[in-house]
Amino acid sequence: MHGSYCLALGKDRCNKCRMDRIASCFQKARAENRAAFIAYICAGDPDYATSLRACKTLIQSGVDLLELGMPFSDPLADGLTNQLAAERALASGIKQEQVFQLAREVRAATDIPIIFYTYYNLVLAHGEEAFCRHCAEAGVDGVLTLDLPPEYAGSMIAACKAEGLKNVFIIAPTTPPARMDKICAVADGFIYYVSREGVTGERDSLSPTIGAKVAEIRKHTSLPVAVGFGISKREHVTAVAKMADGAVVGSALVNCIGHTDGDRDEMIAKLEAKAKDLLAGCPIGN
Repeated sequence: MHGSYCLALGKDRCNKCRMDRIASCFQKARAENRAAFIAYICAGDPDYATSLRACKTLIQSGVDLLELGMPFSDPLADGLTNQLAAERALASGIKQEQVFQLAREVRAATDIPIIFYTYYNLVLAHGEEAFCRHCAEAGVDGVLTLDLPPEYAGSMIAACKAEGLKNVFIIAPTTPPARMDKICAVADGFIYYVSREGVTGERDSLSPTIGAKVAEIRKHTSLPVAVGFGISKREHVTAVAKMADGAVVGSALVNCIGHTDGDRDEMIAKLEAKAKDLLAGCPIGN
């Protein structure tokens, strides 16, 4: 199977042949004295064509890594903003096959890393090996499976490794050091630090414990640490850039789609403006 899609994609596009795009994006950001900017949107929100435009707009705006949410009917880790995004995507008729196709079209337009943010039910529906194979064929670099703890992730980790995919795991504010060690031992790509308890969503202020928690995580791994949940303003990105290797923004971008009444051009314009404003907070010297 590897040989056939390697030839179809081209050696530089095949996950098993090309360089590590995730590592490269963090290395590039570090060399430029800034944090990497990771943008999340839900695949297919509000429809396939607009979602593809949104992805390309984020890429053109300068994001370092694109995190695509796979729409799911029961997104337990997501706040209202991202729940509604998944509802819009599903209502438009988006299927998993179209999510893979979306990733494939995005990959054709860029070499920045792409990861899927998903729930294990969606992986299970395909089967782990088939899911990972489809990810690799689409040019996806890694998978963050929200509700799959490391104790039960052995076969998924193996399936990802077989296809050259990174396994991104989350660490929460309540994660004790011993468990951090267990998570970091199996994680790959980067560590996603969830800066607040609860679900995703915009917040007025950042948690005051981010710096200490990131420092603790770094005792357990040499992987880059990206901080997400609640980062919604340029000043938030600036603060996180001084403490972590990357800033993850989702709801603030998704709201540019959700808070616009049907005008697709207006959605894209708002998304571009918001992304560029947030990206301006990434340099550490700010």
